[in-house]
Amino acid sequence: MNKKVEMNEWNPEQYLQFKSERTQPAIDLVSRINIAQPQSIIDIGCGPGNSTQILVNRWPNSEVVGLDNSTTMIEKARQDYPEQKWIVGNAENIDPDSKYDLIFSNATLQWIPHHEILLPKLFDCINPGGAIAVQIPKFRNMPISVAIETVANSPNWINYTKGCEELFTFGDMDFYYGILNKLATGVELWETSYFHILNSQESVIDFIRTTGLKPYLDRLPSDEMRYGFEQEVLTECKKYYKVQSNGKVLFPFDRLFFIGYK
Repeated sequence: MNKKVEMNEWNPEQYLQFKSERTQPAIDLVSRINIAQPQSIIDIGCGPGNSTQILVNRWPNSEVVGLDNSTTMIEKARQDYPEQKWIVGNAENIDPDSKYDLIFSNATLQWIPHHEILLPKLFDCINPGGAIAVQIPKFRNMPISVAIETVANSPNWINYTKGCEELFTFGDMDFYYGILNKLATGVELWETSYFHILNSQESVIDFIRTTGLKPYLDRLPSDEMRYGFEQEVLTECKKYYKVQSNGKVLFPFDRLFFIGYK
């Protein structure tokens, strides 16, 4: 059912506009990993390298590799952290002969289909005593997703955006536990809601422009149409994300975490 994501290149500067909010889940995930000293770590979907630094800071003597299929993201990571190892590539094509003590992925697997195939393949690349640690946004359950789909399915846009929702892959806790309990000697799963305090309702659009909104914008043929689509999504968002008494907007963001030990 899920399809391979086909999108234009990522914009690291726009992505890092909310660096703190995007990095906190990685901090929380790394803090829960119960491995004393992994020798080899790969960060799948490392983006511009912000989450990778959490791994480097916790295990400074480990070999940490960042992998991402976006050339622009890897270029930014190489520019900001030139002493580290960065690879352009896809998680689905990971070398089965490569072995790691920790496979880490923060907000990436939702872009990759068929987790029931992907996760066992990644688990095969873990050394005994190692782990896989993953965070996935629960984007489909959030009001922002409802707002986007409402606009995308309207007559003005559906011819361009039809099928975009199939570019995301999200499972629930039962789904991931059902995969991991057949592979792992121990499993941890949890969910967290992060209440991001944004400056305005427009900031909600800024937050998701380079993530959940991106596949829809990439389908549109002009900047004018992309702007129009964003404005309609903003109108829908105003139904769900109210302006607080101090002018700020609370943007709850739900995330799912799991760790599987080998």
